[in-house]
Formats: sequence, structure tokens, C-alpha cells
Amino acid sequence: MTTIAIQRLATGDVEAARDLNALYADAFADHETYRRDHPDDAWLARQLAKEAIILLVARIDGRIVGGLTAYELPKLEAARSEIYLYDLAVAESVRRRGVATALIAELQHIAAETGAWAAFVQADYGDDPAVALYTKLGVREDVLHFDLPPRPRP
Repeated sequence: MTTIAIQRLATGDVEAARDLNALYADAFADHETYRRDHPDDAWLARQLAKEAIILLVARIDGRIVGGLTAYELPKLEAARSEIYLYDLAVAESVRRRGVATALIAELQHIAAETGAWAAFVQADYGDDPAVALYTKLGVREDVLHFDLPPRPRP
């Protein structure tokens, strides 16, 4: 049985954050967005210091093989927050061994510890492995998603 170690990254974990970006680049086939060399170390350290940004990595034998990025979103209608799971990836060589489930379980523990009302995630139509994973772990809602571009003031 392979031991999966889950770690929440903190201020001093800039290199691990870069390793996570490299993992995302490979898993999502998006090397332009998830560049190992950007942003600079100071930016990454500031983001890692924020409690509302949750970066988790999964390691097997010390090597980062999975990770997730999530954001805590405080609500105004109630004294609670929600956690949005933004990115989740697992190295192809270790998929279907419980890495994603372990990462999500840790996120659920963090949600409980912070008093979050829920953690939620979106999946794209056609991403059958993601849909199957999230269906196994949560309640599915079919919603519409819209990207609203920023517009400068006239």
C-alpha cells in the first residue's frame, strides 16, 4: 500500500508551489498559464501567507504527485464561508490510487475546522473522470457558468 502524505503549503513553501504549478501545467496541458517561473517568489510567498488561499499537495515518497488550489469565500448573508475548489490535478503515473480523494478529504477537514458551510467544485462536460469523482464524493447540481470579462470605466 502506497502512503500518500498531504501537506498544506505555507509562506516558506514557494518551491513546492512552483512544483504544483508544473504539475498543473502537465495535467492540464497548459504550460503557458501554469508556468514554473511565474509569478515571482515575493508574490507566491504573499499568497501562501493568506489563510483564505488553500494549497494542498500530495506526496508519495517525497515527490509531489497531486495537488489542489482552493479559496475560502466569506459570505455576507450569514456568518459563514464556502470553499471553492478551483484546481485539482494528479500525476498520470499515480491516478486511480486515491490521491485526489485524499486531497479532497483534507479540504473537507479544513472546511470543517474553519466552519465553512460547504466546499464546492465545478467540472466541465466531457471530463468524465472528474465528474465521476465528484459524484462519488458530493451532491451534483447542474448549473450554468458564465465568465464576465473585466471592462474599464468609460
